[in-house]
Amino acid sequence: MANSDIPVVVGLDNGGHSNNATVLDVTGRFLVDTLVETPCQVLEGPEAAVEALAQAMQKVLDQTGTRRDQVRAVGLDTPGPASATGVISSRGSTNFSQPAWRGYDIRSALERRLGLPVVYHNDGNAAALYAHHTFFGDDAGHRSSVSAIVGTGLGGGVIERGQVVTGTAGMAGELGHVHIPMFGLLAEGQRTPLCNCGFAGDAESVASLTGIRRNLLPYWLTRFVGHPLGELEPGEAARRVRSYGVDGDPMAIRIFEQQAMALGRLFTIVANVIDPDAYFVGGGVVEAPPQFREWFLATVRAHTTLRVEQEERARFALVPDLDMAGARGSAIAALAFLNGDTTPTGGRRESSR
Repeated sequence: MANSDIPVVVGLDNGGHSNNATVLDVTGRFLVDTLVETPCQVLEGPEAAVEALAQAMQKVLDQTGTRRDQVRAVGLDTPGPASATGVISSRGSTNFSQPAWRGYDIRSALERRLGLPVVYHNDGNAAALYAHHTFFGDDAGHRSSVSAIVGTGLGGGVIERGQVVTGTAGMAGELGHVHIPMFGLLAEGQRTPLCNCGFAGDAESVASLTGIRRNLLPYWLTRFVGHPLGELEPGEAARRVRSYGVDGDPMAIRIFEQQAMALGRLFTIVANVIDPDAYFVGGGVVEAPPQFREWFLATVRAHTTLRVEQEERARFALVPDLDMAGARGSAIAALAFLNGDTTPTGGRRESSR
């Protein structure tokens, strides 16, 4: 429970079906160790969704016994694409599909509703921030990392000296749309995979649930004729591949090997551009049993080509507490703002000259 004398920040993670909230006090202690979920209402439009976020905050405050006047700032993350300042893409997105969402400034709207500073990141960046700070602890401000989050798409984030790298348009860390070499990754007769973004042969076209449904599963079902997944609707079949992989099914293992290889090639590119201290993998594989997820991470590592000097220093790990990672990363961003390290939109403050 909260100490009534200690200020706090709130982290809000907006998803496709629900909002998850957490509370972090200024000493760095999370007051929530489970999911605190409420309906997100995004299909009802921006006004209803912003009100739902406010209700999510109130619920987590009530659950932790925290007074409203203890809250100093709020961290918010949503699925992309969106700008670094929290403006939803003018083309919309999977979660924000109605026209009213296009170009909508969700950060500013929530800030007005709450009367508190709101710090924004997309969900991949928020999870990456949490992974970074959890792994490095007190040394987070001196380290760099890259996270790849495998979900419906392939999200991610780049962290430098404990801060999210957003880029000029907020598009830094869009790892899913980095083109990767396909030679040696694709099997005989397997076509170059296509991504929903229009690219061919990017990382997301392989390492994502959409990549399984659209590109990998249709091919491998022709090589494993009579497989039970061939009897299911494509979306449902794709969602079940992981459970088959956990059970050691040969076809599912081939699919996950290709995904791990794709991530390894992506990290190889990252190593030559950023040279981070750590590489994190998150997504559905984190929710699998330990033996499977450790195998997957080891396979990613085996397909990441590093120089000798990098191999001696770089570390590979899984994103922890994945269901809570977004909210917790958003809270960490809000606390950084409170400590004067970032602006309300998540960027680094410029030192005075």
